[in-house]
Amino acid sequence: MAKKTTNTYEGVTGRMLDFIDESPSCFHVIDNLKKRLLKEGFKELKETQAWKLSAGKYFVTRNDSSIISFKIPKKDFAGFNMIASHSDSPSFKIKENPEMAAAGAYVKLNVEKYGGMLCAEWFDRPLSVAGRVIVSDKKNGIATKLVYVDRDLLMLPALAIHMNREANDGYKYNAQVDMLPVLGDASSKDKFFEIVAKAAGVKKEDILGHDLFLCNRVKPTVWGANSEFIASARLDDQECVYTTFEGFLAAEPKDNCSVHCVFDNEEVGSTTKQGAASTFLKDTLERINYSLGRDLEQYHTAVANSFMVSADNAHAVHPNYAEKADPVNRPVMNGGIVIKFNANQKYTTDAVSAARFKNFCNKAGVPFQTFTNRSDMAGGSTLGNISTQQVAVSTVDIGLAQLAMHSPYETAGSKDPEYLAKVSQVVFES
Repeated sequence: MAKKTTNTYEGVTGRMLDFIDESPSCFHVIDNLKKRLLKEGFKELKETQAWKLSAGKYFVTRNDSSIISFKIPKKDFAGFNMIASHSDSPSFKIKENPEMAAAGAYVKLNVEKYGGMLCAEWFDRPLSVAGRVIVSDKKNGIATKLVYVDRDLLMLPALAIHMNREANDGYKYNAQVDMLPVLGDASSKDKFFEIVAKAAGVKKEDILGHDLFLCNRVKPTVWGANSEFIASARLDDQECVYTTFEGFLAAEPKDNCSVHCVFDNEEVGSTTKQGAASTFLKDTLERINYSLGRDLEQYHTAVANSFMVSADNAHAVHPNYAEKADPVNRPVMNGGIVIKFNANQKYTTDAVSAARFKNFCNKAGVPFQTFTNRSDMAGGSTLGNISTQQVAVSTVDIGLAQLAMHSPYETAGSKDPEYLAKVSQVVFES
């Protein structure tokens, strides 16, 4: 990949920032992973076709927004070593018939919230759109085209303080009123899908459907007195996607089948056909088992002998809001892998899975730390406890410490990505 970030960092962190910069939507995440897998000699499988597997390297996608990659070391492998993360990030989705006239002088786009985001941070920064369009195709009826309008296309101008004197005293944003981005002046009417079609390399009249999202155009950067921090869009959860993927590629499993999972729609509950609550993982593991000539009993023993790492970023203690963190468990950026605990099982970590993961960290020579919410404050959840409803395995929830989670421009530590890549390799090789 060509370097595009500012203050370019080398190694895993630099490669990760480039990956994020080139992955403005969940569909681009999966496409970029596919390209790397094919380059590394993996064979693509189709869910619509029969699988005939042997020891080797494979991957399969669903909906172009989720992917499962795996390495089979031998037919009689003992179990599955798995790491799961998610491809999506909070944003605004472009609605159907999106163009709207405004104030007799502008054209803006009708959008709706996807996931839970910090709204205020979307104002006054260059935005564009990315995702996919579905187009008519003479051979197959329809075809999918990735699209990214690679220029500063949109803006959400904030209301001047003179017209809202209470803006700094707290404001409740209305998604239908406050969060509609400006496309252009009145002369830009009917231009939006012309721009999208050009970027996708198709004709406007051939577009039959679209899944398009706003994306932040500000480049990733490395910052801090000692270059100790990074900032980028979509660190949650592309940071975990990419770093665990590097560990997966480097690993050489011997006794267990290594499985790298990236699911879509975690930010909206994971209940889609391509989400962690779907049958995607279960279907894939069963097909691996049966295509190798193994029976149902062997599948059940393999699952019972398996381990999963649910990798989704964690909250670092905030320099201005330290009181929001737990009194004792207060992760810091560059402090190592964060192991996440919750008594109400928002995270899957228990004593056994935590102990196993700590051993992995010790073997990899990387630090680890712990996160719990304040006892009087509800926290978020992740895909670990959702995926285990389909494939019940011992699971640990982990992540990398970050600030400004669900902002369109998040902050994390510049050293942590290398830690996660290293321990991921150990997990896959165990």
